[in-house]
Amino acid sequence: MKRVLLYLKQILKPEDIIIVATSGGPDSMCLLHLLCELKSELKLNLIVAHVNHKLRNESEEEALFVNEVCKKNDLIYEYMEILKYNDDNLENDARTKRYDFFNKLALKYHAKYVMTAHHGDDLMETILMRLTRGSSLKGYSGFKKEYPCKDYTIIRPLITETKKDIQDYMDERGLKYYIDESNFSEKYTRNRYRMKMLPFLKKEDPDVHHKFLKFSEELISVNNFLEKYIQELIENISDVNGIKIDELKKLDKFLLKKVVEYTLTKIYIDDLFLINDKHTFLIIGLIRSDKSNNRLDLPNNYQAIKSYNYYKIEKNNKEENYEYSLEDEVKLPNHMIIKKIGETIDKSNYTIRLNSQDITLPIKIRNRHNGDKMFVKNLGGQKKIKDILINEKIPLEKRGVIPVVTDSNNTILWLPGVKKSKFDVESNGIYDIILSYEEE
Repeated sequence: MKRVLLYLKQILKPEDIIIVATSGGPDSMCLLHLLCELKSELKLNLIVAHVNHKLRNESEEEALFVNEVCKKNDLIYEYMEILKYNDDNLENDARTKRYDFFNKLALKYHAKYVMTAHHGDDLMETILMRLTRGSSLKGYSGFKKEYPCKDYTIIRPLITETKKDIQDYMDERGLKYYIDESNFSEKYTRNRYRMKMLPFLKKEDPDVHHKFLKFSEELISVNNFLEKYIQELIENISDVNGIKIDELKKLDKFLLKKVVEYTLTKIYIDDLFLINDKHTFLIIGLIRSDKSNNRLDLPNNYQAIKSYNYYKIEKNNKEENYEYSLEDEVKLPNHMIIKKIGETIDKSNYTIRLNSQDITLPIKIRNRHNGDKMFVKNLGGQKKIKDILINEKIPLEKRGVIPVVTDSNNTILWLPGVKKSKFDVESNGIYDIILSYEEE
């Protein structure tokens, strides 16, 4: 571990505050041991972060073990239990919760580093898995030794060492650790790579993990260069609405693919295992399609959106069904307000004048429903709300948040900001209700 200690001495400064992710296994206990060796010399402030996943009988014992190690070494012990998993992908959900915990601790203690015990074998497994399932250039590189976040840096000091190096170091010194038996179960994809592919590669070359690290660093350098170019390209063909599709269609296949990959990596950042080539090519198909408006569901509740001449990726913030009765004012989920006002000269679609004798009170405000129709002002017959929004070229992502104003019989009176119904009264007519649609 001389190489790791030398690296740590190069980057660490006296009194640095470090969050150390510690499970109780050989890797994290090795990292913690190395940092404890430097603790007195550099007066380091070490905060040990332990996550109990509550998935194995040994979890409680391991938590107590890590806590005892902290007491003996005068370290701060921070503990979290994962009581519920919300994601179908348990590994992904657990990882998200772990890093949320580390992030909170880093902010709480104003830490300079969050250190995890990922090693060379982990890097090899990650690269091989992404090569197999398909990824971007950044994804194929695995993970970085140093990953800068907004307020701290994630460091993986053991990336130069193998699992065997780590266990040998711990065993030679008689240092205690726990073994997670689930790491030997072939039902997990990563374990199959670890147990079947890595032994073959190491037999060919015992130092193959250094070759993978070099491969990773080379890809990261190439990707950084390419990302800078793609970023400048995107800035030149974008505005506040997104990236212009007519400009995207002018690009050759390679650049178009890289633009799409870039937009994905900016969303998923260190969760690149969630996306692969399939997502990239589906988005390219979305961009090239003849449909003016379309969207594609992506992992973690994101959507790729084509809205007329624009492409972008946004969080899919689906609002729950709502219905309000209007008295004086209603605040809406889209941060707009509908309220009763006095006289106004505004004749736009952001105001409406109504005669209470023509409608059935109270006035209701709700979200749009499938099949909604409205008698549009100055237009004979009813028209579907969906068709109105299309004709008015309302972007796809904005259609779901436009409210619908009805009377108590569910007769649609107004699409605020878009169209008025036949129930709107001219300013020289007879009316006793004026409504306004404005920002909160």
